[in-house]
Amino acid sequence: MYIAASRTSDLAAGNDRKPALRRVAANVVALGLVSLVTDVSSEMVTAVLPLYLVLGLGLNPLQFGLLDGLYAGATAVVRVLGGHLADRWRRLKAVAGLGYGLSAVCKLGLVAAGSSVAAIGVVLAADRTGKGIRTAPRDALISLSSEPGALGRSFGVHRALDTVGAFLGPLVAMAVLALSLGSYTSVFFTSFCIAAIAVLLLVLFVRDRPAVVDRDGVSLRAAFGLLRSKDFRRITIWAALLGLVTVGDSFIYLLLQRRWDVAATYFPLLPLGTAGVYLLLAVPLGRLADRIGRWPVFLGGHVALCLALVLICGPQAGFWLAVVALGLHGVFYAATDGVLMAAAGPLVPSGLRATGLAVVQTGQAAARMLSSVLFGLAWTLWDLRPAVFVAAAALAAVALAAAFVRPVRP
Repeated sequence: MYIAASRTSDLAAGNDRKPALRRVAANVVALGLVSLVTDVSSEMVTAVLPLYLVLGLGLNPLQFGLLDGLYAGATAVVRVLGGHLADRWRRLKAVAGLGYGLSAVCKLGLVAAGSSVAAIGVVLAADRTGKGIRTAPRDALISLSSEPGALGRSFGVHRALDTVGAFLGPLVAMAVLALSLGSYTSVFFTSFCIAAIAVLLLVLFVRDRPAVVDRDGVSLRAAFGLLRSKDFRRITIWAALLGLVTVGDSFIYLLLQRRWDVAATYFPLLPLGTAGVYLLLAVPLGRLADRIGRWPVFLGGHVALCLALVLICGPQAGFWLAVVALGLHGVFYAATDGVLMAAAGPLVPSGLRATGLAVVQTGQAAARMLSSVLFGLAWTLWDLRPAVFVAAAALAAVALAAAFVRPVRP
């Protein structure tokens, strides 16, 4: 079943005008709704966590970088395992559901952790483990539910719905904080309740789409054997290298807060700037990627992030510069998040789709974990502006190199 009608007569006639670009599978929309509700839950936590850790618990940038790196990189160790099990068992939906469920329970773990930094670190690692388990099977479901010519649009629609949740999450967090007189525990518990609803939606409305494949042919050795393909190897390596020079979201918002002295009350609103632009551009940039090529759009997103960093550490500090920087951060996500999976998907056999996408995601997640630690160290040693200048220069250099030594097909 598909949403948005297409000219089936063109398909029957073998027309090559790609009418599939007009299609978005109902399964993709269902997965998007699950992600929407999940992101309301997760972004409630993300919106208040940097402030809670840095201002509430007094962590310095290096300590926060270690926790943020753990938060980003814990997914790396389980992404390939989650993708492999989903392909091996031919249970993409079940493995994705396991990941969603684990992340939901971890919201209660934040309530139990209290002010213990060590306990919070363990809970964040478990939460990101859940994300790592679910991401590759979910993206494989999107890929296998879509026609090849419409992958960019399908991922764009999914990410747009996902971003609605990212937009609503900080607003819900602010409302809960206001009603509970600043209780972070209330935010974490409400987040758990919303995450539980997302798991229920997955169970009721998402249909499994496993590929028909010999299970004996699905192995971790076969998955990493995909790296023998030049195109897949290059896209995996470049995704990791670009992840290594990418400044994490939490740092972006802390940089904006420090540079423009944003009041603590309004700090949870900063992600809304990113989410709003992401929401507006996810589908158009996905369609553009299908039309002109996914790799150029992917690299263009990193150029946008580089420009955002330059604005943040520039000589002026006008309010409009903060707005533009947040907008560019949203462009970065709209041009990279789903587009990378749309670019990598066709390079992987359907029977190894979840595992292959997990290989790409693992390299990227591991690199971003290291990036957070390095940027936190640079900020601690050199202060804000020098650290941001170095990060922007490194990002520009790697993006330029990736423009010349690129995957062939994406």
